[in-house]
Amino acid sequence: MGASTTDKRDIYYRQSKTDGYRARSAYKLLHLDEIYSLFHCDSYAMDRSKAPTRVVDLCAAPGSWSQVLTQKLPPGSRIVAVDLQPMAPIPGVINILGDITRQETADAVVQALRSDKPSANDEEGLAQLIVCDGAPDVTGVHDLDEYLHAQLMLAATQITLRLLEVGGTFIAKIFTQRSKGNTSSMDESGNLLTLQFQQWFEHVDIVKPRSSRPTSVEHFLVCRNFRPPFDKGFDRKRTAALLDFGGLRNVPQDEVTSLPVEMQKILGMTACGDLSAWDAK
Repeated sequence: MGASTTDKRDIYYRQSKTDGYRARSAYKLLHLDEIYSLFHCDSYAMDRSKAPTRVVDLCAAPGSWSQVLTQKLPPGSRIVAVDLQPMAPIPGVINILGDITRQETADAVVQALRSDKPSANDEEGLAQLIVCDGAPDVTGVHDLDEYLHAQLMLAATQITLRLLEVGGTFIAKIFTQRSKGNTSSMDESGNLLTLQFQQWFEHVDIVKPRSSRPTSVEHFLVCRNFRPPFDKGFDRKRTAALLDFGGLRNVPQDEVTSLPVEMQKILGMTACGDLSAWDAK
């Protein structure tokens, strides 16, 4: 789809053409890095002494965030880009064409992150940084658009729980608004999202980089220092039960239910995909 008149007047749209980025969204990641030092040691001081070298870009097409990652990360870093839609190759980036709600996609990412040399280090197949600038196709029906984005966010969260290393960082696009009359606080959905992710991460912020259009409700969820509750029975492999279309499946018993093991079920997650099928005649 061609650029709109608004896009052509936009300073970041014009700058992206000069700098060789595939989309203006590249500057959103660059501006988030200015705030959080995502690609430097400072952001990871509590957990490691060097910048991330294993990174996953979810919903990566057309590839502007992957371009930024290749420029900012240390040489030899493993960058894996995942999307339902084909993406033109970027030197230094491993492309995976797949659905992030499917277990085989998560397995492919783990394999891509591993070193070519055999190692007993389980962390090698995990990412230190996962980013997601994805958004579903807009229908114009607000309630449906909100639902589709929630499904995409859920899918990104589930695969992140499977793939993110302890101490890692997760960044995702969300749509939320500031509270009326108070530009410093979020609305109820933003506050709820923050509380939910604080169960998994030590630091959770919702920010709007300056390259995000002022008229847009787009914000970014920045979650740092991943600390999964292993002491409460968290199991990365168990998150796989929510990743694909296997329907109802058995899961181990835990402390939140008194049901017998054979009666415990998790409903398979619904994948929203894109809207191409809706246009079929």
